[in-house]
Amino acid sequence: MFPIPDFKGFDFFPHGTRINFMRAKGLCLALSLFCMLGSLLAIGLLGFNYGVDFKGGTLIEVQSKAGPADLPELRTKLSHLGLGNVQIQAFNDTDVLVRVETQPGGEAAQQAAMHQVVDALGPSFEQRRVEVVGPAVSGELRRTGVIAVFGSLIAIVLYVWFRFDWQFAFGAIVALAHDVVLVAGIFALFQLEFDLGIVAALLTVLGYSVNDTVVVSDRIRENLRRYKKMDIDELLDVSINETLSRTVLTGVTTIAVLVALLAFGGDVLFNFSLAMLLGVIIGTYSSVFLAAPLLGYLGVRRDAFITAAPAPTSAPKPGISVRDAAE
Repeated sequence: MFPIPDFKGFDFFPHGTRINFMRAKGLCLALSLFCMLGSLLAIGLLGFNYGVDFKGGTLIEVQSKAGPADLPELRTKLSHLGLGNVQIQAFNDTDVLVRVETQPGGEAAQQAAMHQVVDALGPSFEQRRVEVVGPAVSGELRRTGVIAVFGSLIAIVLYVWFRFDWQFAFGAIVALAHDVVLVAGIFALFQLEFDLGIVAALLTVLGYSVNDTVVVSDRIRENLRRYKKMDIDELLDVSINETLSRTVLTGVTTIAVLVALLAFGGDVLFNFSLAMLLGVIIGTYSSVFLAAPLLGYLGVRRDAFITAAPAPTSAPKPGISVRDAAE
């Protein structure tokens, strides 16, 4: 039998990597605050381009029986119906999604608009799905969407506060709010459609980002116990560098999947995939350049984590891991 080679794992960043992240903490904090302010201005001045879920209307999915659908011809047909804003998206060559804005006159008017669209499309299109969302339902969906996002933020803060300390919780809430506000601001700035799928993407991004933040925070807490006299900025640098391989590899693999989904998922999944991609990139940035550096400004309490066990009092030499130095 042939011997089986022993493939050992490797670190994406070698042991002893000492990138000085804290040197840029002031610049990164200023940049993040500037981007958050710009996003809030975009949301306040431009507002969101709400989809049918949030502003009401009719959604009709049809399939062409006569080969590929001619989208310009469909837009011309439907624009003459006098139904206001009519949006057309193609799933593929034959499947088309038609969105019609809310019509005055209640549910009866919505049904009439749906029949007008179906009649205008003619027998060459087969009706596959119809969804009618009234103003009352759309308003309720907006409220529940906002409650879901803010409720998740509050639950995450309480979890981090309970597990670590209030400084960690404050850093986490700033980082998470930064992620949500920036993604929402980009959608407002470019007037991309904002629907329930985007709310789901934001909630997913919150989960991803807090997981990244907790990993870094856990290493910071561990090093606070080991290095009783190390300067806090140096300790934060050591902690971030120790978790850098995990942070980058997790982010890169997730981004690779989302780029594929963005490229090949079609128009229907485009906005959802874009929100997820932006959220993962921004969330990875905020975990390293925002949540951790804020601990240096807040003055994290060392006495809450110091134990009686002996611990090294200086940083490890280049080429020696922190764990090896501690032992």
